[in-house]
Amino acid sequence: MSSVQIDRLLAEIRACQICAAHLPHGVRPVLQASASARLLIVSQAPGRKVHLSGIPFDDVSGDRLREWLGVDKATFYDAARVAIVPMGFCFPGSARGADLPPRRECAPAWHPRLLPLMTRVNLTLAIGRYAQVGLLRARAGASLTDTVRDWRTHLASGVLPLPHPSPRNQLWTKRNPWFAEELLPVLRERVAGALRS
Repeated sequence: MSSVQIDRLLAEIRACQICAAHLPHGVRPVLQASASARLLIVSQAPGRKVHLSGIPFDDVSGDRLREWLGVDKATFYDAARVAIVPMGFCFPGSARGADLPPRRECAPAWHPRLLPLMTRVNLTLAIGRYAQVGLLRARAGASLTDTVRDWRTHLASGVLPLPHPSPRNQLWTKRNPWFAEELLPVLRERVAGALRS
């Protein structure tokens, strides 16, 4: 039954107009989900390129994220195994060379209805500050760095916080070498385990 429920809900989400008046590039919800998904990726919101293609993480950030996860495109885009559910489903626009935050209306309207239907998820990745605050709430640290640095604590509850894989964050990864040395090997191991089960 949950598969039928998710299909109906995805059709409803793709017809959503809640934020239409606030989206300068128009409405185009971008996500993938299924009742059988084992890995849930909660990110921020689609960027301009993803808005145009309609494919989640269809950009340089996606290439980097797949490298972090140790998965190929076929696996990443297999909705039966991997769900990609941003905090905002539509491209919010940009200002001063950066994407705007996800619209606040989106996650409260859809996450409480969609996420509980994915009962087979073994691991959730919280990518970026908006996703971490949205998922972890009071358990999120004072900053993205604090939250990601405390990844072992969060992983115990099935959520692994990550920085956004945007090329803009290369300086962050250089300043935090423990991310590649300690967290990425565990991330790849847990992702592989989640997808196998």
